[in-house]
Amino acid sequence: MTTALHSRPGRRKNLQEVSLLEGPMLLLRSIRGFRTNQSLIWLATVPLALFGLSIFTFAAKAGPGLGDLTGPQAATFLADNLWLFIATILVIFMNAGFAMVEAGMCRSKNAVNILAKNLFVFALAVTAYWFIGYSLMYGDSIAGGFLYFGGLFFDADPSGAFECAAAGDTGCLVPSVDFLFQAAFAGTAATIVSGLVAERVKFGEFVIFAIVLSGIIYPISGSWQWNGGWLAELGFIDFAGSSIVHSVGGWAGLVGAMLLGPRIGKYVDGKAQAMPGHSMAIATLGALILWIGWYGFNPGSELAMDEYVAFVAVTTTLAAAGGAIAATVLSTLTSGKPDLTMIINGILAGLVSITAGCGNMTFAGSWLAGAVGGVIVVFAVAALDAAEIDDPVGAFSVHGVCGVWGTVVIGLWGVDGMDPGPAGIGLLNGGGLNQFLVQALGAGAYAIWTVVTCWVAWSIIGGLFGGIRVSEEEETQGLDIGEHGMEAYPDFASAK
Repeated sequence: MTTALHSRPGRRKNLQEVSLLEGPMLLLRSIRGFRTNQSLIWLATVPLALFGLSIFTFAAKAGPGLGDLTGPQAATFLADNLWLFIATILVIFMNAGFAMVEAGMCRSKNAVNILAKNLFVFALAVTAYWFIGYSLMYGDSIAGGFLYFGGLFFDADPSGAFECAAAGDTGCLVPSVDFLFQAAFAGTAATIVSGLVAERVKFGEFVIFAIVLSGIIYPISGSWQWNGGWLAELGFIDFAGSSIVHSVGGWAGLVGAMLLGPRIGKYVDGKAQAMPGHSMAIATLGALILWIGWYGFNPGSELAMDEYVAFVAVTTTLAAAGGAIAATVLSTLTSGKPDLTMIINGILAGLVSITAGCGNMTFAGSWLAGAVGGVIVVFAVAALDAAEIDDPVGAFSVHGVCGVWGTVVIGLWGVDGMDPGPAGIGLLNGGGLNQFLVQALGAGAYAIWTVVTCWVAWSIIGGLFGGIRVSEEEETQGLDIGEHGMEAYPDFASAK
């Protein structure tokens, strides 16, 4: 049995004798002026006074707020901004899909390198887009619809969004939410490049290029359409970025792949050699993540929670289904058995093929556009191999070629908006030749801009740092060891 120790009555306790809760009070009472209960009560009012002062200061600086909106206005405002925030999360999560597809379709000795690129590049892309890219994409015109600048994203005052909502408008977005959504798109364009240069590019040189692409090249061309630039003035349509995001990423990666050359052993006597990926399970998971993420990419581009969000989701789904079916059937006919890699790329091809026209296609037209994309991707993969351009995961066939297709198909059987019974704007839908020519011009403009600027960027980076390709020894050993000093699967590595 133990006996509790009691202090003698009348003696002040010291710190060693008090509980944890009594200690702060004892310290305060030891300070002159804080020995009475009245003084302690006054002290307790200090945090309350500071809180009140902060509210007063905020209220003095703030403009209209949520409390100034009527019930329906507030509900619409919150729904629009909440939906765009959710869509942004879905788009950001697509980075996991890209990483899984690329890592799964490549060899295990390069898995760490691939995962590191996909993870780190998004952080760099968001930073570059915040620092300069947003200004170039959504600033004020300084060159007649070709170049914009201004409005660096260093202050996100929401008062304009509240004023917009108070006027009864929809799609009134808080600047922070809108910026985050746009930054996620910039990150996607940079991530696409990774697949084309996989298993042979230097890590440092690649991330420098990603900064240039997401901070300068992509935003400038994006402003041509999404900031009312010269393509928008011509009537060019790219609802969610078949050309602006996907083809730009595809063309940028193609230039890098051509400058790098093929992987060691990929082509022997002009014939492509199989280099199987180390985990088709991971690649399949990545494809499903991308499919789900696309519901942020396309429906989110409506920039409001309205009746058209579900419509865009359906066109997106049907196109993915059409691409998967067409690619599977064609690959089975050509190779004798269904190829899982072609099923994966068929799904992605269908998704890219509808990204520009997801708001300007009927349901039947969406499925057909995706199906044609699924056929295109099979032939595009074969064409690149015939040209001895090494694309380890089929990124250019999916994002570059199908990005162009998804843009021009609007000029073939696109319709004017998502309303019931819309008028045709495509050539085969009674709309004439004009829209097709505008779409072709836009797709060509993005191709030329990206190829030229990225060729310059890759060449300068290579010249400054002694090339962009790892050494033959490092490539043979694997980039995980050479570039990162670790292995993805050390417990399963074969003994040497």
